[in-house]
Amino acid sequence: MNILNKIEQYRDHEERLRWEGTFAEYLDLIKEKPWVAQTAHSRVYNMIKDAGVEEKDGKKEYSFFKDSIYGLEDSLEKLVEEYFHSAAKRLDVRKRILLLMGPVSGGKSTLVTMLKRGLEDYSRTENGAVYAIKGCPMNEDPLHLIPLHLREEFQDEFGIKVEGNLSPLNMMRLEQEYSGRIEDVIVERIFFSEDKRTGIGTFSPSDPKSQDIADLTGSIDFSTIAEYGSESDPRAYRFDGELNKANRGMMEFQEMLKCDEKFLWHLLSLTQEGNFKAGRFALISADELILAHTNESEYKSFISNKKNEALHSRIIVMKIPYNLKVSEEERIYKKMIADSDLSHVHIAPHALKVASIFTILTRLKTTHKAGVDLVKKMKLYDGEAVEGFNQQDVKELQSEFNDEGMSGIDPRYVINRISSAIIRKQLTSISALDVLRSIKEGLDQHASISKEEKERYTDYITIARKEYDLIAKEEVQKAFVYSYEESAKTLMDNYLDNVEAFCNKNKLRDPLTGDEMSPDEKLMRSIEEQIGISENAKKAFREEILIRISAYARKGKRFEYNSHERLREAIQKKLFADLKDIVKITTSVKTPDESQLKKMNDVIARLIDEHGYNSVSANELLRYVGSLLNR
Repeated sequence: MNILNKIEQYRDHEERLRWEGTFAEYLDLIKEKPWVAQTAHSRVYNMIKDAGVEEKDGKKEYSFFKDSIYGLEDSLEKLVEEYFHSAAKRLDVRKRILLLMGPVSGGKSTLVTMLKRGLEDYSRTENGAVYAIKGCPMNEDPLHLIPLHLREEFQDEFGIKVEGNLSPLNMMRLEQEYSGRIEDVIVERIFFSEDKRTGIGTFSPSDPKSQDIADLTGSIDFSTIAEYGSESDPRAYRFDGELNKANRGMMEFQEMLKCDEKFLWHLLSLTQEGNFKAGRFALISADELILAHTNESEYKSFISNKKNEALHSRIIVMKIPYNLKVSEEERIYKKMIADSDLSHVHIAPHALKVASIFTILTRLKTTHKAGVDLVKKMKLYDGEAVEGFNQQDVKELQSEFNDEGMSGIDPRYVINRISSAIIRKQLTSISALDVLRSIKEGLDQHASISKEEKERYTDYITIARKEYDLIAKEEVQKAFVYSYEESAKTLMDNYLDNVEAFCNKNKLRDPLTGDEMSPDEKLMRSIEEQIGISENAKKAFREEILIRISAYARKGKRFEYNSHERLREAIQKKLFADLKDIVKITTSVKTPDESQLKKMNDVIARLIDEHGYNSVSANELLRYVGSLLNR
C-alpha cells in the first residue's frame, strides 16, 4: 500500500469520527457516555491510565511514558498520582500551575511534548472524545449553556457537575442566532491539535518591551469596530490568545519564570477561579491544564522575590531530576542514536554502558553511609546485587539527598561526544575507549564546567575505564570458554554435590571406582575463595546454598546456574582463573602458531555471533584485553 492510500484511509477515519448535533442530542450522548463531560485534568489523567499501569516492587509504571522517558519512575508516579489523579478528582491541586523543575536535558520538554501529542491522539478515541459549541473560537464546553439556577438539578439527573460561565461571544450568539433556545445550539466533536491551535497552546516569552498581553488573552479586531460599533462587542474581539485556544486541553508555558510579571498575574485567577480577564468583558471561563517548566536556579530566584508570593502559592513544583540508573541511561543514548542519521554505525557492546557509568557518577552525591562508595551506590541504584546491602539500604541512600540528580553531566553532552567519536573513526566502528577518550577531550570545551568539576569528572572517567576493564576481561574470557554455560553447570553440579555431602556429613561415591570418598575440600575452597569467602565463613556459606536449594525444591523449581548470584560469580571467576594464562599467551604472541590462531579466530567468531561485536571491534577488544592481562 502506498503512502497516498494511507493518507486517504486516515482522511476517511477522521471523517467517521466527526459528530455534529443539537445541544438536546448532546445531552442524550452524555447520558449514555458521561465521561465525555470530564475536565481537562481528568482527561490527562485518564489518557495516562488508559495506556496501561503496571505495579512492580510496590511502584507504578505507566506504559504511556515507557518508550520515551527512562529512569524517572519515582518522579512520574509522584506526578501522575499526586497531581493528575488528585486534580482529576477535582481536589484543590487542579487550581495550581504545574511547574516541572529540573536540570537541562533532563526530560522536561520530552514529558510535555508527550502529553501534548498524547492528548491529540486521545481526543480521537472514544474515551477521550471532546465536544464543543460549534463556531466558538475557544471550543467552549456545551454544558456552559445550562443556566446557573438549573445546574444543581442537572447534576442530580446526570451526575455531572458543571463549572464555568458562558463566554460573552456565545451568550450573544445564543440570543441572536438561536433566539435563546439552548436546545437548538449546534455542538460538534473537536480534535486537539497544537498545529491548528485547538485545545493545546504554547506560550514562550520574548522581549518584554515588544510582547503583548494579547498573545495570552486575545485582542480587539479594530477592522470590525466600525461594523459593530463598540470595543465591548464580543464580535469585535479576537479570542485567539494562547489561553483562549488552550481551553479544554493544556497550555505549555515555556520558561514561565522568565516572563514579565503582567503575564504571570493573568494566571492567578485562571488557576484559582478558572477564569481570566480579556478586553472589556466579564471574566472568561477556561478549563485547562497550565504546565510550565524551568531550571533550579531560575526557580530559586523566583521564590526569593517577595512580590511572587501570591503566584508561588498557586504553583505545584514537581522535580524532574536526571536519571540515576546506568541501564536506563544506556537506553537514552540508544534511542538518541537510533533517531539520528548515524544509527547504522557499529557501536561496540558496552561502549554506551561505559559512557553511562561516567554520566551517572557525575550525578551522584557521595554518601555518608559506611561501606558505600560511588561505584557501589551506582550499582545499587541500578538494581545490581552488592554484597552486604539490600533494598532497604537503597531506600536509605535515595532519601539521603533531596537534590540528588539535579546536577551533573547531561545526556546531550555525552551524545555530542559519542557523535564526535563516530565522525573521527570515519563511520566504521567505535569502542568504549573511543567514547571515553572523546568525553575526556570534550571537558576542555565545556564552558560551564569549573576547574574543580573537571578534575572530579576526570577521576570519574578513570573509574569508568576500570569498570570497562573488568567487563572487557569477562567478555573475552567468556568467549574463550568452549560451551561456557555447560562448563559452568558441570562445575556447579560438582560443587553442589560436595557441599551437600559436607553439610549432611555424608560421603561421596567415586563415579569410576564406586569407592566412598570425603567431600573435595580443595575444590570447594578453590571456588569459594574467588569471592572472598574466608575459612571461618565457609560453613555458613555452604549452608546458605543448601537452604536455597531446598527452597527451590519446595516450590517445584530447579536450582540453576543463575539461581544464586554470589555462587554464579564464584563459578565464573574460577573458570576464568583457569583460563587466564591461555588468554594471555594467545593474545600477546605476535606470530601465533596454527593452534593459537585457531583459538583467536574462534574467539572472534564467538564475539561476533554471540556478543554483538563486528570484526573490527572484536579484534580491538581482544588486543586490549591481552594488554591488560600482560601488565
